[in-house]
Amino acid sequence: MATQLAPVSEQPVSIADVRAAHMRIADAIVRTPTLISHTLSAMTGATVYLKFENLQFTAAYKERGALNTLLQLSPEARAMGVIAASAGNHAQGLAYHANRLGVPATIVMPRNTPVVKVVQTQGHGATVILEGDTFDAALAHARVLEAERGFTFVPPFDDVRVIAGQGTVALEMLEDHPEIDMLVVPIGGGGLISGMATVARAADHAIEVVGVEAELYPSMYNRINGTDMPCAGDTLAEGIAVKEPGGITARMVRDLVDDIVLVSERALEEAVSLLLQIEKTVVEGAGAAGLAALLAHPERFRGKTVGVVLCGGNIDTRLLANVLLRDLARSGRLARLRLRLQDQPGALYNVMRVFDRERVNIIEIYHQRVFTTLPAKGLITDIECEARDRAHLDRLMAALREAGYDVSPVELA
Repeated sequence: MATQLAPVSEQPVSIADVRAAHMRIADAIVRTPTLISHTLSAMTGATVYLKFENLQFTAAYKERGALNTLLQLSPEARAMGVIAASAGNHAQGLAYHANRLGVPATIVMPRNTPVVKVVQTQGHGATVILEGDTFDAALAHARVLEAERGFTFVPPFDDVRVIAGQGTVALEMLEDHPEIDMLVVPIGGGGLISGMATVARAADHAIEVVGVEAELYPSMYNRINGTDMPCAGDTLAEGIAVKEPGGITARMVRDLVDDIVLVSERALEEAVSLLLQIEKTVVEGAGAAGLAALLAHPERFRGKTVGVVLCGGNIDTRLLANVLLRDLARSGRLARLRLRLQDQPGALYNVMRVFDRERVNIIEIYHQRVFTTLPAKGLITDIECEARDRAHLDRLMAALREAGYDVSPVELA
């Protein structure tokens, strides 16, 4: 990152633009709370304030930029309608506010977009067109329709009106808690952090701005630092899985942002799980990226008063269930133990007696007699069980070994 941050006055978006955006949109969005988390503060060594943007009507901050753009369209442009390419939060935010304002909206999505996202976007009144197998193909088709039908294209991040709208998140945070001296912001295309950094640089005290990307998609990190790490893979933070950041946003991040850190998939999973367990709030992977950074790089944030944006809460329920169960397994509260037994009466009963003595609950039992390298009279038994914590599980395995059993945990990847 640049050691000397560029003046805000030289940027394409000013603090005046962000303030004007807030005046436009304030009566039509949720002024989401910014609340201290005492538990997460104790865990990380920072004073942690959370901005609950997952409480917007469409469960994401994207409404802000979309609405700010819609409200600046001419009457003629409103009558013709708007178009966007998106399979995520931008689609729903634009569709919802366009419908509310009576502006026809068309959203182009890849054909492989999950049905639930298509249905949700249609439910907000938009016309959904499925085109292409990738986002780039959907985007190309949206630009064709823009030219053919006179629609106004609304980008998800690389637009000054969108950036100004997203910056209103920081305005509210700092109005509610002016003691914040660091903002930790997820980066996809860069619209949110560009707007928030604009506000931070105009504050009356020094505020550090740190961006967060998933390790699998370090696109802005590459652009700013001149690296060439690959951008590919299935990330929990699909909302910030952007291969190419915007041109406007890349310039603003280079000039206004202090640092970008990368987080692993495991840190993202842990953050999603902790926010549900501790704050009783549901966030998607991208929404948990800020907390994931605090967990993965505690030395970077220790002692700071940190504002973290929970930027979205749209996560598939089955995926959320998997994340929670994997977290329970990693903490030792759920486990699958593999035992070698003799295939004879009473073998399983004797194992159960050890579980009973240690007060460990059994959830499932799987026998494997055929696909094993054991002798014909041997079998492998996998037992899924529930312990109080890692120490409790360790005591169970010690008791099983003391009873003469060959036992090992089946580890998560």
